Amino acid sequence: MSFPAFFDDAPEIRMRDPLAAFLGSAEDGVMTYRYADAVRLAGHSCPVVAGAWLMVAAGLARLYGDDLPERGGIEVHMRDGSTHGTTGVTASVATLVTGAAAESGFGGIGPARLFARRRLLRFGAPIDAVMALRRRDTGAGVVLDIDGTRIPHDPEIGELMPQAVDGTADAAALARFAALWQRRIARMLAAAGDPALVHVADWRCDNAPL
Repeated sequence: MSFPAFFDDAPEIRMRDPLAAFLGSAEDGVMTYRYADAVRLAGHSCPVVAGAWLMVAAGLARLYGDDLPERGGIEVHMRDGSTHGTTGVTASVATLVTGAAAESGFGGIGPARLFARRRLLRFGAPIDAVMALRRRDTGAGVVLDIDGTRIPHDPEIGELMPQAVDGTADAAALARFAALWQRRIARMLAAAGDPALVHVADWRCDNAPL
């Protein structure tokens, strides 16, 4: 499988998953997630997938600093409902990395429900941002938003996309469309860490249940 080379320039996210350690799935439970993993999950690379990746990476960096984030120890709160716009896509990327799942998630092992991930992903949160992450051990949280207008599409996309969608574009036009589409994603991923692109703020969520 061949992905665009710029995928490798996206920030990697290293996590420690206690469940993976318990079951011997990964040495010490440490796993590294890459942007290509999010693309495999979604089936495509687009501004939503890239934006979700950057928000999760920025949020975990703020919450954990130099420590390894704990997969399964993080709540994900989405502002909108699960079927609203691209919320489901963004949430799926967050689930990939954090392990947080909705009602259908892993229910845990044994009577104590060890390593449970169920209901750690919640929709309709009272936040003024796309997403919030919260550590279950300390209660510390962050809210995350992204300003996609900072890195707009090439104007030529506006001419090519209608043709690509209605089937009138020839092979050259389709190739040009795809190249321009991914060029924007490359620029977004190269801007990782830019506070003008990804907004991160502390979340006061003392009243939210752990």
